[in-house]
Amino acid sequence: MVAKSQQNSKPQNRKQISGNKSSSHGSASKKPKFVNDKPSKSHGLGTVGKPFKSKVEKSEAKKEPITKREHRLQAKELAEARKKKRKRHYDLEHELAHLWEKMRVRNITKEDRSKWVSKALENMKGKIPEIAGSHVSSRVLQTCVKHCTDAEREAVFEELKPHFLTLACNTYAVHLVKKMLDNASKKQLAGFISSLHGHVASLLRHMVGSLVVEHAYHLANAAQKQTLLLELYSVELQLFKDLVSMKESRLVDVISKLDIKKASVSRHMTSVIQPILEKGIVDHSIIHRVLMEYFTIADKTSAADVIQHLSSSLLVRMIHTKDGSRIGVLCIKHGSAKERKKIIKGMKGHVNKIAHEQYAVMVLVSIISVVDDTKLIRKIIINELEKDLKELILDKNGRRVVLQLLRPNCSRYFSPDDLASLNLSIPSLCNKSESGVDRAEEKADRDMGETEGEEVDGGEVSAEGSEAVDGGKKDPLIRRHELLVDSGLAEKLVDVCVNNAGEILRSNFGREVMYEVAMGGADGVLQSKLGEKLSGLYEAIASLAAEPKSEDAAAGDEHVLENFHSSRTIRKLILDCPAFALTLWTTALEGKSKLWAQGHSCKIVQAFLESTDSKVREISRVELQSLIDEGLLKIPGTKQSADKS
Repeated sequence: MVAKSQQNSKPQNRKQISGNKSSSHGSASKKPKFVNDKPSKSHGLGTVGKPFKSKVEKSEAKKEPITKREHRLQAKELAEARKKKRKRHYDLEHELAHLWEKMRVRNITKEDRSKWVSKALENMKGKIPEIAGSHVSSRVLQTCVKHCTDAEREAVFEELKPHFLTLACNTYAVHLVKKMLDNASKKQLAGFISSLHGHVASLLRHMVGSLVVEHAYHLANAAQKQTLLLELYSVELQLFKDLVSMKESRLVDVISKLDIKKASVSRHMTSVIQPILEKGIVDHSIIHRVLMEYFTIADKTSAADVIQHLSSSLLVRMIHTKDGSRIGVLCIKHGSAKERKKIIKGMKGHVNKIAHEQYAVMVLVSIISVVDDTKLIRKIIINELEKDLKELILDKNGRRVVLQLLRPNCSRYFSPDDLASLNLSIPSLCNKSESGVDRAEEKADRDMGETEGEEVDGGEVSAEGSEAVDGGKKDPLIRRHELLVDSGLAEKLVDVCVNNAGEILRSNFGREVMYEVAMGGADGVLQSKLGEKLSGLYEAIASLAAEPKSEDAAAGDEHVLENFHSSRTIRKLILDCPAFALTLWTTALEGKSKLWAQGHSCKIVQAFLESTDSKVREISRVELQSLIDEGLLKIPGTKQSADKS
C-alpha cells in the first residue's frame, strides 16, 4: 500500500514537473527550456494556431531547392536593378543596343539602315553628350555618324562641340571623336582644330587625349598642322598665332623673324616634352616633329638628356615615321657608347620588322655605318637578318641594309632624302669631342667586357650637314669587312644568290643586290675571301642563260636573257665584270648569238662589243662581226665613234 501511494503521488507528465519547477524558482519559468535556442516569431514553441516544427523541419524549410537557371535569373534581375539605379539612361542604352544590331548587319539595304540610324539619332537627341562615354552608346554613335546624312552629322557635331575636350579624354568616347573627324567636312575639321587651341600640350600628356591630337594632326592641312605645332613652341606663339605665316615652317625661321628669345622657347619646349617622355607617349608623329624642331635649338645638355631618355625601348616605337627615323639616326650618331648599346639591344626581336619598313630601315643603315661595336651588331642585327635573307633581298626596303654594306651611300639605291637623313646632325652636339666622362665610361665597359670593342665617336660633323658624319675611329672598310665577311653574312648572301639566281635576277629590287654581289662590292670587299664563290655565281647565271629559248613562257618564267629586269642586269655585268662576261660567252652564247640577236637579249649581245676589256671583245669579235655583216646586229654608237677616232 505504501508503494502504491508513492506511485500515485508522482506527477503524471512533464508539464507538471515544469509547473513545479516554475513555482519553486519564480521568474525562471519565463526562460525557455533550451537556453541556446532563440525564440522565433513564426515558429516559436507553443504558438497558438501553428503546428509544432522540429529542428529537421526547420532546416528543410530554410534550404528551399533552387535550380541553376533560377539562380542565374535572380542574379540577372539583381544586376539589372543595380544598373538602372546607377545609370540614368539605362533603358535608352538598352533600346539603342537593339537598334545597333539591326543597323550594322552587312546585307541590309541602304534605306533600312538609314531608317534605323535616323530612329537611333532621334532617340538620342539632346542626350548625346551624356551617353557618348558609354561603351555601348559610343559604338552606336560611331555607326550612326558613319552612315547618317550630312544634315544629321552636322546636328551631332553641333551637339557635341562644347564637349569635345571632355570626350577626347574618355576611353570610349575617343573612338567616337576620331570617327567624327574621319567623316567631318573641311569646315567641321577646322572648327574642331580651333577648339583644341590652348589645350594641345595638356592633351598630348594624356594617354587617351593624345590619340585625338594625333588623329587631327594627320588629317589637317599644312596651315592647320603648323597651328597645332606653334602651341608647343612658346607661350607667345600660342597667344599670337596669327603672327606666323606659312613661309616660316621651321622653328629656327620663326624665332629669327619674330625675334623671340631662343632660351625662353627652349625652356617652354622642355616643360612640354619632359612629361611626355616620362609617360612614354612617343608613338605620335606630331611629337616626333616637335622633337626634331627641339633638337635645332636645344643646348648641348638638353639635347644629350633627350637622347639619353630615348636610348631605352622608347626609340624602337618612334622610328616608323619619317621624323621618328631621323631622330633615331641622330641618337645613333650623337649617342654615347652605352646609349648606342641600349638602342641596339632594344631592337632585339624586331630587326626583321624594322628592316622591312620604309623609314625605320634607315636607322639600321645608320647603325652599320656609324657604330664601331661590330661584335654587338653581328650578335643582334646580323644574326636576325640572316634568318630571312632571301625575303630581305627581294624587299624594296630590306635590300637597302645589304646594299649599304656592299656599296655605302650609293645614290642609285638611296634617294636624296635618304642620304640627307643620314647626314643630319644636332647643331649643339655636332662638334662634340671626347669628354673625360665618356672615355672613363668606355674604359670601364671594356674592362668589364661589355662594349666588345666599341669606341667613342671622334668624327667631325659638317656644320651644314653636307657630309656624312664619321662613325668613329675604326676605318670604314675594316668595319664593313667585319660586318659583311667576318660575320659570314657575305657567304650566305652568295649562297642565296646562287640557289635563287633566276628569281632574284627577274626581281625589280633583288637584281640590284645580285649585281653588287657579283661585282664583289665596293673596294672589292668580297673578292679576297669569296673569289671561288663568286665564280660559282657566274656559272649559275650562265647556266640559266644557256637554257633553251621558250616561245610560250609566262611573264614570271621568261628566259633570263629576255626578261626586262634580268636582261639589263646581265648586260651591266658584261660591261663591268670581264670575268662574268667570259663565263657567260663560253657557257651560253658562243655559237648561239644569232638566236639572241633580237628583242631584249639583243642588248646583251651588243654589250660584248661595248666592253672596255680587250679579252671580252676579242673572244666574241669573229662571231658578232658576221651578224653585223648580215644586218642582224647593229654596231653601238659608242663603238662606231671609237673606231672612227
